[in-house]
Amino acid sequence: MTATILTAGSIITMDEVVPRAEAIAFDDDTIVAVGSLAYCQEVVGAAKIVDSGAAVLMPGFIDPHSHPLLSGVSTQAPAVGIAPWVAASWDDVVKIFTDVAAESDPALPLVFTGFDALLHRHQAPDSAELDQIFGDRVVVVADNSGHATYFTSALIRRNHWDSEVPADPVGGRFGRAADGSLNGIAYEVPANTMVLGPVLTELGGSILGSAAQYFALMARAGITSTSDMTYSDQVKAGYEALATFPSHPLRVSMWQVSTAPDYLDSVEFAAGEKLLIKQGVKLWTDGSPWIGNVALSFPYLDTDTTRIAGIDPAVAGGMDSLNYGREQVDAILDQSAVLGWQMSFHSNGDRAVDFALDAYEDALTRHGLIGTDHRWRIEHVGGARTSQFERAAKLGVHISMAPFQYYYWGDLLDGEMFDHEHGSQWQAIHEAVAAGVCVSLHNDGSVSPPTPLLNIQTAVSRRTRSGAIHAPEQRVSIDEALKMHTINAARTLHRERLVGSLVPGKLADFVELSADPYHVDPAQLSEVVTVQGTWLGGRRVDLEEFLQAAGAEDSSPHEHLRAHAHASCC
Repeated sequence: MTATILTAGSIITMDEVVPRAEAIAFDDDTIVAVGSLAYCQEVVGAAKIVDSGAAVLMPGFIDPHSHPLLSGVSTQAPAVGIAPWVAASWDDVVKIFTDVAAESDPALPLVFTGFDALLHRHQAPDSAELDQIFGDRVVVVADNSGHATYFTSALIRRNHWDSEVPADPVGGRFGRAADGSLNGIAYEVPANTMVLGPVLTELGGSILGSAAQYFALMARAGITSTSDMTYSDQVKAGYEALATFPSHPLRVSMWQVSTAPDYLDSVEFAAGEKLLIKQGVKLWTDGSPWIGNVALSFPYLDTDTTRIAGIDPAVAGGMDSLNYGREQVDAILDQSAVLGWQMSFHSNGDRAVDFALDAYEDALTRHGLIGTDHRWRIEHVGGARTSQFERAAKLGVHISMAPFQYYYWGDLLDGEMFDHEHGSQWQAIHEAVAAGVCVSLHNDGSVSPPTPLLNIQTAVSRRTRSGAIHAPEQRVSIDEALKMHTINAARTLHRERLVGSLVPGKLADFVELSADPYHVDPAQLSEVVTVQGTWLGGRRVDLEEFLQAAGAEDSSPHEHLRAHAHASCC
């Protein structure tokens, strides 16, 4: 194959040796030269020269913590999104409810995803409230956190749960009235699955088509590599099918959930390791700050905000929020470490971070991994302290942070949910960088939409969605923030030999930008700079081609994913 030389207004390489270039040459899927146009021509000889037309070409963005396949099944059609970035207020949510109900076949059920009591400023709806809106119609509303679903009395009757009231499944529960009857609320994965799975199955639609829509959403945000942090063998065939379609836009690294019976096993993907690879094992030390089940050393405040969200400061945020005992975690770490798996712990509260670091340090010591390049991970770390970042750096633990938590919820965190001392410091990215940690940024789709440019803007400007700024000392430089979504994220995924910077020998994965991130107001980055396209392995991604192929594929072998989609991806 004849080599191709690609040019742009400027090429940002994220490589310290050659940080800027005029042209980049690649042969098939691999970069062979970076530098001036003349230099690239000298290296490759006869080549096709293509002007990308982009103001800037740089490495494709990397989201190191997501759930792309199941996020698509749970949030894309036939489900209807009502997340706060779609519907800002409860009034906006109700308008979507009534519009969709009026425009759809009344014989069909409806599924809405993305309710957030904190940001919608409305208490979780039970069946009585939903019945007032939908009447005698089967409707399910899924919480954005993934920890709850809300449903109408029509669903209760159709399932005969009014006469044969179900017991709480192991690991989940139903909300109940004083007489024990269901009140239209389900909590946690097993109960959510009982409510949501049959309704999604009835609605039909294309499983792979919905998943592909979320892949396309990530690609339009400039992402070329990501991860699935709750991989199980149930999604394997779906990922392999998507990888066969033309213009497939994403490389995906997998972390398998420790609750799966085969979590220690290796996985081989037909698409090959460049596109799909299992890298490690994932655990949850605590839950979500938005519903009060994170392990903290500081209390929630008793405010209108926390009361609306159903967070009781007397019990929320305690050590009961931890999901494992140390003996359980130690056994998982010991079994995984000897096989070389990279570990990942979800930890939001500072006590949960302590728990993770304690367990990591002991296991790394037991297995002689202190000082090695293990890259065990901690995810989110919203309430983490400076000393914890320093300890993570000393242990060689990578931190993947969630600036979207600050962007969307920052105004509530500071003074509404927590006191100023702690709430203002949520997502203390500067402290992590100063401690010497390898920091990456993520969106945790579908908990927030894929928005690398907005994440970078938030890390650099410390501006929330309202425009307010809390703890400006936690700002980082544009260079540091760009590394967090490129080369740092690649390192956290153990993929830096393939992606994350534009150097010879790596894969030709690019994002085209409309303007130079280094030359715009960082507080306006996501508004001024737009993504114009992505390249994967030396080919410009054609999302229409990809979506058409996915939508035409037979989804019947993947029907089982419907029952697990929302509960599993969040």
